[in-house]
Formats: sequence, C-alpha cells, structure tokens
Amino acid sequence: MQAIGEKMSMYEKLNILTDAAKYDVACTSSGVDRRGDGTGIGNCEKAGICHSFSADGRCISLLKILFTNECIYDCKYCVNRSSNDVVRTSFTPDEICRLTMEFYRRNYIEGLFLSSGILKSPDYTMELIYAALLKLRKEHRFQGYIHVKAIPGTSMELLQRIGYLADRMSVNLELPTRESLRLLAPHKSRKNILAPMRFVQNGRKENKQELMIYRHAPQFVPAGQSTQMIIGATPETDFQIMQVAETLYQKFDLKRVFYSAFVPVNEDKALPARTGEGPPLLREHRLYQADWLLRYYHFHVSELLNEENPNFNVLLDPKCNWAIQNLDVFPVEINKADYKLLLRVPGIGYTSASRIVKARRMGSVDFSDLKKMGVVLKRALYFITCKGRMMYPVRMEQDFILRNILGTERIPDSVRGMGYRQMSLFDDVRFTVRGEKNEKNICLS
Repeated sequence: MQAIGEKMSMYEKLNILTDAAKYDVACTSSGVDRRGDGTGIGNCEKAGICHSFSADGRCISLLKILFTNECIYDCKYCVNRSSNDVVRTSFTPDEICRLTMEFYRRNYIEGLFLSSGILKSPDYTMELIYAALLKLRKEHRFQGYIHVKAIPGTSMELLQRIGYLADRMSVNLELPTRESLRLLAPHKSRKNILAPMRFVQNGRKENKQELMIYRHAPQFVPAGQSTQMIIGATPETDFQIMQVAETLYQKFDLKRVFYSAFVPVNEDKALPARTGEGPPLLREHRLYQADWLLRYYHFHVSELLNEENPNFNVLLDPKCNWAIQNLDVFPVEINKADYKLLLRVPGIGYTSASRIVKARRMGSVDFSDLKKMGVVLKRALYFITCKGRMMYPVRMEQDFILRNILGTERIPDSVRGMGYRQMSLFDDVRFTVRGEKNEKNICLS
C-alpha cells in the first residue's frame, strides 16, 4: 500500500482536513449505547451531534475530520472537487488512531466522525478507513462512538467489515433527484448511492435475528444509517425534498435525513448565482422541523405540502401552519383527545402530550396544569379547550389567529397567498381577548 501524506506535519493535516469536513452535516451520535467492557478505553452513550446536547443534557463532541481531501470526482458544488486548486493531503490509519486517542484522553471528544474524499478509487479509500477503524477497535481498544461515511461504489464485502466496527454508517444522497445529480455530480449515480443503503438495511435485519440467537454476537451498524441532501443548489421544491425524505424513511429504515443549506464555495454556471444573501438557512430550518413531524408526530408529507403549495411558510413552523389551515379539527379538548391528536396541537410536544395522557388518568387537567407540563400556551390557547372552555374567548378564524401568533395587527404580505381563508363569521365569540404576543421564531412543539 502506497504511503500517503508524508510531507506535512499531523497538525498541518488536521487544520486542512477538519476545515474540509465542515460542510458535512450528517454527523450524529444519537441512537446507540456502547458500554465499555472494562478492558478498553471509552464508551458511548446516546448523544447528539457535534457540540450539541444529548438526551440527558450533556454536551457531546466528536472529532470530525476527512481521511483525505483528495478526490477523483469533480462534483460542481464541492470544495474538494478534482478541478479545484486546493492544498491536498491525507491522514494515515496510524494518524487517525493517534488523533482520536489523544483527543479522547484530553477529554475533548467522545467519539469520531470520519468522512473522506476519494483517493484512487472507492475501495482503495475504504480499505484505508477500515485499517484505521480496525486499529482503533482492536489495538487501541477504543470503545467510543464511531460514525463513518460509506463511499458509493465500495464493495459490499468491505462495507460489511466496516459495519462491524462502526456504530453508524451513512451514504450521502447528495441531491434530491436523479436529474440534479446528473447535472452537478455526473460521476455519481443514484443506483450506486442506494445500493449500500439497501445493503446496510438488510445487514441490520440479519444481525438482529442473529443477536436473538447469539446474544454476544458482534453488532452490525447498531446505531443505524443516515444520509444528507444539499438544499438550494438545484430547483426542487420543499414538497419534492420531503417526498424523497419520506420515501427513504419508509423504504430504507433511515434514522436521520440531514439537510445542508447550499454554500456557494465554487464558481460554476450550473450553480445558483451568488446573491449576497448567504445560505438558505431558514429553509433548512423549516425542513428539519417538517422532518421532525414525520419521525415523531405521525404526519405525512401530503398533509404539510402539495403541488399547489409546494414550499413551507417562511414565518410559521410547519405544524402551526398546518393547524391554521385545518381549523375544522380544532379546538381539541385536552381531557378527551387521544395522544396522536394532542401531538397535532401547536405548543404541545411529544413529551408534554405523554404527560397530559398520564395526568388525566388521575383527574381533569386544567390550563394551569398544562403550563407545568411544558405546554407552550402562547400557541396552544387558540387550539384547545379544558373542561369545555377555552383559555380566552377566541374567534376560530384564520386571519385572527395568525395575527395573534405573529404578534402583529396585519398579516405580512409574504404570508398572503399561503392558502389561508376566513372562516364563518358565526364562529365569532361575543368578545375577544388578545393572547400574549408570540415570538416570530416559532419552535415546533
């Protein structure tokens, strides 16, 4: 095997390859417990993405690096594409091990996120990555979390070997449609991207059956798989993007789909022109909110968007937007509604919905109880009743509720035309009391 990356110091490589990895957002350590067995170093708790928070409130960090920024492909959106004049370097498997162990011993990290460009070929690159992971697990006895990116085109036998060393594996979908992939990444194909996804899915199913018989059998990608799509580089609507995500969840058992706002790092006529407005971060945020609704709130894409309204509202989160467009479902009686219906109320998350269901077994729930349970009453008050009464008399009219939620006397022009319509005047109550003004940046619960 050819020696790589010998001319630079490891510190210089680290600066280059951590910077090159920042555009890869599919980085999460949630979904697996890997306990140390007392003979090695480290362990893995259920956790969140780099520099974020785990379910128990801990801040989690992963060492997030590329194995190499060399690449044989020329994807138009990628800073590491072969036609770019950038400084190229690669780690060796021993350097990956040394960095991971030294960062861990200094308590900087709890795991490793390892992605890569393509050096010579997919198999050649993944062989190097396999060598690094094998040394980490076997020689250094590292039992912390490892997330590795699989390169499309890698042999299935090699993916299988890596799958028994990594906790999570992901394959980047890159772009939402075949047409966009053909335009911006002509060296890649949807078939080659989906093949390793299917292999990991089937491997996990077989491994689960094996573990039922042999409890101590090695685990294959125990934290599941994820993928990433670049948003804003191509003309797909939010409706098209979310349809792709829903299909991936249903057909490939993905744990997460990550959405990466397009960053114009290259000049190319096939890419959107630079506007000075920066990446479409608000759009990325709305897609993540909608993704959460698909995974935890029992929504379907067809309920949130359609061909007539193909993009999310810029001022309202998808759940609140859905509620205002479906006022015939509301108000919901807190003491009678089932769990799935409670989840559809703006201001009620899955944790507070569970608390409501448990609390009402012991007696009736009132508005004061809801506040203690974590319900955001500033939004929920327009959509619920307790013991048959609303918190304040409210007109069940879309314009009225929208004005109050946005905290404005008039509806902004950017929201008009989003499908809101005035309800029957007979829904009006004898008098109105304005609820508290809500913040413009509305969260999902």
